[in-house]
Amino acid sequence: MPLLIIAIGVAALLLLTIRFKLNTFVSLIIVSIGVAIASGMPLHKIIGAIEGGFGGTLGHIGLIFGFGVMLGRLLAEAGGAQRIALTMLHVFGKKHMEWAVVCSAFIVGIALFFEVGLILLIPIIFAIAREAKVSPMMLCVPMLSGLLVAHCFLPPHPGPTVIAKEYGADVGMVLLYGMIVGIPTFLLSGPVLNRFCRKLVPAAFEKAGDISALGATKTFTDAEMPSFGISFITAMLPVILMALVTILEFFITPEMRDQSMFLETVFFLGNSTTAMLVSMLFALYTMGYARGKHMDELMKTCGAGIAGIAGLLLIIGGGGAFKQVLIDSGAGAYIADLVSGERINPIILAWAIASLLRICLGSATVAAISTAGLVIPMISGNPEVNLALITLATGAGSSICSHVNDASFWMIKEFFGLTTKETLCTWTLMSTVVSILGLVFLLLVDMVL
Repeated sequence: MPLLIIAIGVAALLLLTIRFKLNTFVSLIIVSIGVAIASGMPLHKIIGAIEGGFGGTLGHIGLIFGFGVMLGRLLAEAGGAQRIALTMLHVFGKKHMEWAVVCSAFIVGIALFFEVGLILLIPIIFAIAREAKVSPMMLCVPMLSGLLVAHCFLPPHPGPTVIAKEYGADVGMVLLYGMIVGIPTFLLSGPVLNRFCRKLVPAAFEKAGDISALGATKTFTDAEMPSFGISFITAMLPVILMALVTILEFFITPEMRDQSMFLETVFFLGNSTTAMLVSMLFALYTMGYARGKHMDELMKTCGAGIAGIAGLLLIIGGGGAFKQVLIDSGAGAYIADLVSGERINPIILAWAIASLLRICLGSATVAAISTAGLVIPMISGNPEVNLALITLATGAGSSICSHVNDASFWMIKEFFGLTTKETLCTWTLMSTVVSILGLVFLLLVDMVL
């Protein structure tokens, strides 16, 4: 019965968002209440569960999201992202543009939401394509691969940070394993897969695309852009801070940390929230004051970024509410009991559930958070489960098979002038390859540990 209730809940969510065009956040809350009632939860406990799930998810994540979007906006508005892309192109050369683009997207994508990174990088990609006299589609799959892998595997990107919080995983370890898994994944699913896509739908790689819907896009002269070194450090600073703490944890005991104010300060700065705050303040200087900008101008930039994520934060909170209902209603525990006698690798299980929900719901974020609600009861009390790998498996599963119920599918289709079939054979195929490769590499890492 709980499985049937979950299935009906997912179907209702699809009906509300696709057929009736109801806001995703409102739909999530309605479905959460419906699933709770159908599962037999006492009425007086339902709203408490929803509020607890909503607040518990956003309580920590909201700070990281806020600082992260400010950092990304400051980097973009100062021309730092364009500098990274053009420098990578110079290093790799025009013959290896795909490698330059995938590396640039991977670096820039760490500090930006997927959709924001997409809007930011597409004009740069079109400019590079015009200079090289090739179709923008030549660079499309590599760019999307770099952005998607950062979205799935690398804190402080919002996706893996949200999931790590839900599972209680160490963000630093998620970052470490995410680098190990993410780098080979974006290399194979970007430049390498791009060659296959060119053979699969050759007509797509002759199209000029159209980004007029983006309006006037700002391009920077060489003198207007900050240097590559400062742009790179600004984008990567939160990763550097968190990675430093993760490495130190292998050598520093809790006693050593307690006895040293220096080490205590380093660990404080390496906390994901503090790292994002420090990086945002650093960006205010490197991308703002150092370039002659005034505080009111910088605050307008930050404010525009915050306004752009309000809807996404509500959706994430709604996903957290749905997750909590799945836990409190006993649906997660029921599935845990159902598979308790089976020898299913929890990494595969988390990936499979996230994949199914992603294909059905379209939203990677909602799929990932809902997966946590079903998986947490299965792994609770099991000290052998690596929560960092479970986090990454959920992220990998939630990236699979982006198709017609995903807004990104239609954005890519329209910007690059593709048919539905061509979009399925490029973007959808690439997102599926990222997901499967991510799972394969995670299982390899799990075997080594």
